[in-house]
Amino acid sequence: MKTLSLALLASTLVASPALAAEEGAAGPLTVEGGLMFWTIVVFVLLLLILRKFAWPQVLGAVEAREQMLERQIEETERNRAESARILEEQKRLLAEARTSAHAIVAEAKGLADKERAVVIEKTKQEQDELLQRARREIQGERDRAVTELRREAVDLSLAAASKLIGERLGSDADRQLVLNYLGTLESTH
Repeated sequence: MKTLSLALLASTLVASPALAAEEGAAGPLTVEGGLMFWTIVVFVLLLLILRKFAWPQVLGAVEAREQMLERQIEETERNRAESARILEEQKRLLAEARTSAHAIVAEAKGLADKERAVVIEKTKQEQDELLQRARREIQGERDRAVTELRREAVDLSLAAASKLIGERLGSDADRQLVLNYLGTLESTH
C-alpha cells in the first residue's frame, strides 16, 4: 500500500508540469510524447508493484478457492457414490425382506393347512371312537336286555308250566331245558 501511494504521488508530480505546459494546446486527439512516456513509466511501475505485492495474494486466494471447490466437488462425488451404494443396499434389503415375508406367509399357510388337517383327522377319530363306544354301549344294553328278557321268559314259562303240571318246577335242569328251547326258537327266527 505504501508503494502504491508513492507511485500515485510520483505520477501526479510528474504529470503536473506536463499538464501546465500543454494547457494551451489541449485536445482529445492531440498526442504528446512526454505525457505518453510518463504514463507508460507510471503504468509499468504500477504493474511491477502490483506484480510483486498484489498478484501473489490474488493468485493465492484464487488458487485456494479453486482447490476448495475441487475438494467440495470430490466430496460431493464421494457422497453421491455413497448415497447410490446405500440406496442399492436398501433396495436389496427391501427385496430380501419382501421375499422373506412371502416365504413366511406361505410357510404359515402351509402350517395352518397341516394343522387344520390334523385337527380334522383328530376330530374324525374322536367321532369314530365316540360312535364305536356308543355302539358298544348300545350292544351291551341290548345284550343285557335280551338276557333279562330271557330270564323273565324262563321264569314265566316255568311258572306257567308248574301251574299246568301242578307242581313247582325250579331246578337248574328245568331252567336249562327252557333255555335250550328258547335258543331253538331264536335260531329259526
